[in-house]
Amino acid sequence: MAIRLKGRTPRKITPNSLETAAHFYLQRYATSAANLRRVLMRRVQRAAYTHDNDPLDSAALVEALVDRFVRSGMLDDRAYAEGRAASLHRRGISRHGITARLTAKGVALEDVDAALSQLRDAHADLDLDAACNYARRRRIGPWRLKERAERRERDLAALARQGFSYELAIRVIDATDIATLEAELNGK
Repeated sequence: MAIRLKGRTPRKITPNSLETAAHFYLQRYATSAANLRRVLMRRVQRAAYTHDNDPLDSAALVEALVDRFVRSGMLDDRAYAEGRAASLHRRGISRHGITARLTAKGVALEDVDAALSQLRDAHADLDLDAACNYARRRRIGPWRLKERAERRERDLAALARQGFSYELAIRVIDATDIATLEAELNGK
C-alpha cells in the first residue's frame, strides 16, 4: 500500500534516477561525499516511504554512486574543505566555527586541518583577519559610525557568538581606527 505524502509524489528509486539527482545536486552545490550521501539517502527514504519499499535496498546504490564519484574526482572532500574554509573565513567565521561547519558536512578532520593550514599560510593572523572581516561586514567596532561606546557590549557579544575569544573581540572592538587594525593585520 503506497502512502501519499503532501505535495509531489516521489518517483521510485532507480540507479538512473539516483545518478540524475546526484548530478543535479552537484551542479548546484559544492558538497562533501558524506553530505551527498545524506542528500541521496533522504530522497531514498521519501521514495521508500511513499512506495512502501525497503530503503536498505537503495542504500547500496547510493554507496556505489558516491564511491564512483569520489574515484572519478567529481567529489573531492579536500578541495571542498579548502574552498568552503576560504569562503567562511571571508565571511568572518573563526577557526573553530569553520571546523564545526565542515565537520557537520562530514568532512574528515585531516581535510579540515589541511584547509586551515592553507589559510594560515595566506594570512598572518587567521582569527584576527576573520574577526575584522566580520566586523567590517556587520559595521561594528571601528567600522561603526555612531553610538560606538553605547553598543560596545553588544558588539563584543556578536564577535563572541562567532567563536572569537574575548581578548580578540576586545582588540577588534576597541581599536582606535581601521588603519590601526589593518596595520596589525599586515604585521607592521
